[in-house]
Amino acid sequence: MIGKLLMVDFMKIRRKGFWFLTFLGPFGVVALQMVNYGLRKDYLLKQSENDWLYYMGNVSVFTPLALVLGIAILTSFTASVENETNAWKQLLALPVSKMSVYLSKFTVLATLLFLSTFLLAVFTLAYGLFLDLGDQVPWVEILKSSFLPFFAALPVLALHLWIATVSTNQGLPITAGVLGTILAYSAYVLPDWVIWKWPSLNNHWNDPMINVWLGISVGFLLYMAGMMDFARRDVK
Repeated sequence: MIGKLLMVDFMKIRRKGFWFLTFLGPFGVVALQMVNYGLRKDYLLKQSENDWLYYMGNVSVFTPLALVLGIAILTSFTASVENETNAWKQLLALPVSKMSVYLSKFTVLATLLFLSTFLLAVFTLAYGLFLDLGDQVPWVEILKSSFLPFFAALPVLALHLWIATVSTNQGLPITAGVLGTILAYSAYVLPDWVIWKWPSLNNHWNDPMINVWLGISVGFLLYMAGMMDFARRDVK
């Protein structure tokens, strides 16, 4: 049954801009570096001892912000697609559990974000090779800098999906998205327990994996809480 729900949900997002946003996020992050290096490549290369790592550090500055903003937009769009056609009642009138419906929504969003993360790694590598930053390509570091923020951001995804699916006022998910984006932008001054800081992979232990494991565990707890809340509520 979950397979059929996933097929239905992927059909719903066709021609709704979801796939374009999935591409636009990672491309926009790397495009900022295209402008940056296009204007002052010589200056930037003089600032670094390892050109690849310096370049990846510049990319990573914008990754958490783009990730949180993408989560906010995609979750809001997901709820609006259902609300604008009154599809919640039609969907839940079928012999499917609310938990399966919620799982399908989360899986679709996580898949889109994972694909966006993969594209970020591809674009980062491609432009780095174009810049001719050296023969020693840091493959592992590129993968880490692209994929670790995704896992650290799972609590943000779970929370925003929870808000978007149970809220009758679509202004609330948008407001939560704006606040989340502001918090992600201010990550360096936030305490370590704030979930919007975790995609930056910064903490006072200087261990990015702490953020990753916190993201996976807290993300699972928030997903379960959101799913159970959605299951017990009346259909919007």
